[in-house]
Amino acid sequence: MIELESAVQQILAAIPTAASERVPLEHACGRVLRERLVATLDLPTFDNSAMDGYAVRAADVAEATLSSPVSLRLSGRVPAGESFDSEVSSGQCVRIFTGSPLPPGADAVVMQEDTHPDAADPTKVLILDAVKPGENVRQGGADVRRGSVLAESGQVITIGSLSLLAATGVTQVSVGRLPRVGLLATGSELREAGQSLRPGQIYESNRLMLAELVRRAGGLPQVCPLVPDSAEATRRALESGLTDNDIVVTSGGVSVGEMDFVKSEFEKVGGTLHFWKVAIRPGKPFVFGRWRDKFMFGLPGNPVSAFVTFLQLAYPALRRWQGATETALPAQAATLGEPLTNPGERRHFMRVRMDSNGKVFSGGAQASHALSSLAAANGLVNVPPRTTLAAGTTVAVIRWS
Repeated sequence: MIELESAVQQILAAIPTAASERVPLEHACGRVLRERLVATLDLPTFDNSAMDGYAVRAADVAEATLSSPVSLRLSGRVPAGESFDSEVSSGQCVRIFTGSPLPPGADAVVMQEDTHPDAADPTKVLILDAVKPGENVRQGGADVRRGSVLAESGQVITIGSLSLLAATGVTQVSVGRLPRVGLLATGSELREAGQSLRPGQIYESNRLMLAELVRRAGGLPQVCPLVPDSAEATRRALESGLTDNDIVVTSGGVSVGEMDFVKSEFEKVGGTLHFWKVAIRPGKPFVFGRWRDKFMFGLPGNPVSAFVTFLQLAYPALRRWQGATETALPAQAATLGEPLTNPGERRHFMRVRMDSNGKVFSGGAQASHALSSLAAANGLVNVPPRTTLAAGTTVAVIRWS
């Protein structure tokens, strides 16, 4: 049995360098970038107005007040998307709009609310307030400079970075290929939803849960047929899953019982087991193995154990497969609203519910089969062995949503 950190380290070290593919920018949100992107232009690309108003020379209106306005001659207008070729001379102003290029000679913009038409001369505008040079002007290159790094390889493309890349004219990006993940559930007691149940049978739920977790990790899940408890059926399912996918995730059949065939049949099809058993609760009977250039993650059959081991061990692998530099789930600091106790010998990833005030409470029963507490939870807290974390303790809540 190995420690969680060692298990994660071994898994990430085994994952190969991510293969890349080019995709249109509009399909890149959430993908992992596989190239460094450098700005080919400034942002803003030119000095422009931050609001509707009048472009002026700041020196001309330095003394303007509401009681003593300055009158300037209106020499033109610049709608957004157009330009003003003439230079703004002393004593002149130009009507301007948000996003319009600043005309040559002007160095500031007076907002529309601080102006008034000159009733005595319709060709003039009264300026009711002073402005400083650069006021209400977005300077070209103030946000992004040509040649600066927009995003690094290994970075996840977010909605914000998507907008930044689009604004600099990027149309395609190189991203990590999404892994195909086959999902197997073993157990003769398992039935598909909608089928009738005989005594001793249960509905299988792990594949549906794991498919959604695979999607959130960026993978492409393939839900495979249920696998009965037999060596031959397990071997056929593993061979098929490994042939058709980059990664196979199994649930059940990884312990030491007479009907646990995943480890032995994986080796019989030519797979190599890297390790078995991880010192966490729930989820100790976890298997990681390699078959040629593909991988197998054997999760426990209990649903909460499968959930926790996937998040802690398989999720980072799927992120690394795509080339991500940050592979772990995000953790958020919060305060315990009640004690959490772990009397056991292994660290316990306890299901918790964090409310909108940042207070954390147990999700309910912490048994590895208890789905009601998983449904009530929105995070996990790592409680060390033989430890009680008192109410008021600051903890890191591992979030999956």
